[in-house]
Amino acid sequence: MSIDGVSFVSSISAGATVSTSSQELDADDFMNLLIVQLQNQDPSSPMDTSEMMSQQTQLATVTQLTELNTTMQEQFALSMRTAALGMIGTEVSYYDANGDVVTGTAESTSFAYGVPTLKVGDAEVALDYILSAGVTAAASSDSSGTDATDSTGTDATDTTVTTD
Repeated sequence: MSIDGVSFVSSISAGATVSTSSQELDADDFMNLLIVQLQNQDPSSPMDTSEMMSQQTQLATVTQLTELNTTMQEQFALSMRTAALGMIGTEVSYYDANGDVVTGTAESTSFAYGVPTLKVGDAEVALDYILSAGVTAAASSDSSGTDATDSTGTDATDTTVTTD
């Protein structure tokens, strides 16, 4: 929930504070505001119960959206790791530091940084810099014109994944 053009007093009442370090309210800030609102309401005109339920529903929604966002980030990271592992032993193309397209075989992968990297020759290439990946030329070539198979007997026909 984004707050634009509103400044908060850092201490609303004894024991209730609102963080002013960012423009976002988290669940704790929301609960503190609700408690202060309940403590300072006019006894002759209490808060409408439907309004209170609406606020509690909003809090639950914000909490669930935050959890969903975390889950989606974890799923994306897992997808990137899976993609990097799937490229080991395949021929990949990427731009080098000079802007030239380089092609080589992905030998290994590392998850030491935020984005998985592939070792291609002497270079460490971040997964998001890979232009294309496919089965190596040696595994997919067959002069007889029949489907190529690898040493385990599985089909090794050329499959290329291209990213923009």
